[in-house]
Amino acid sequence: MLDGPLDVLLKQLASLPGLGTRSARRIALHLLTRRETLMLPLSRSLKDSADAIKTCAVCHTLDTTDPCRICADPARDRRTICVVATVADVWAIERTGTYKGVYHVLGGVLSALDGIGPDQLTLDDLSTRGGDDLREVIIALPATVDGQSTAHVIADRLHGRSVHITRLAHGMPMGGELDYLDDGTIATALKSRARV
Repeated sequence: MLDGPLDVLLKQLASLPGLGTRSARRIALHLLTRRETLMLPLSRSLKDSADAIKTCAVCHTLDTTDPCRICADPARDRRTICVVATVADVWAIERTGTYKGVYHVLGGVLSALDGIGPDQLTLDDLSTRGGDDLREVIIALPATVDGQSTAHVIADRLHGRSVHITRLAHGMPMGGELDYLDDGTIATALKSRARV
């Protein structure tokens, strides 16, 4: 029934997280019936964002500057690094307003089923960060089997350095992702972190 640009649009929308074929059709119809007021401004915003957003060479988060605003902020405590799986996790922790250190985004977690090994993550960059001034590495990974195995690899790689390795408190639900937790739960988990 469909062929051409509309079919491409539907496939691209359906590939977004949380959207299926039916949701993609509803969104496409909504956009197409509001071309001037919604679709064209959205397409310009998408292009502008694609052109302006960079990956921070230090922590691997996304920002309009490199290094990012967090890494460049002199008020941030560079002796503490919070290791997260994705940029969404940085945003979730930053929403709490309680963490004053810097971050390291791995780009995911180890997953044999998905073919994600240590080489697909930024583990090597983490091993070289902080130098002798590094005091604490907070592991803030999903409370999943893959998240826990990634945490063990990080701990092994940092073994021998005089750094405290901590993890978020167990208050996080099993299988929970940081981006889906409320701010209070994340703040409490950060304050109650335990040594690995």
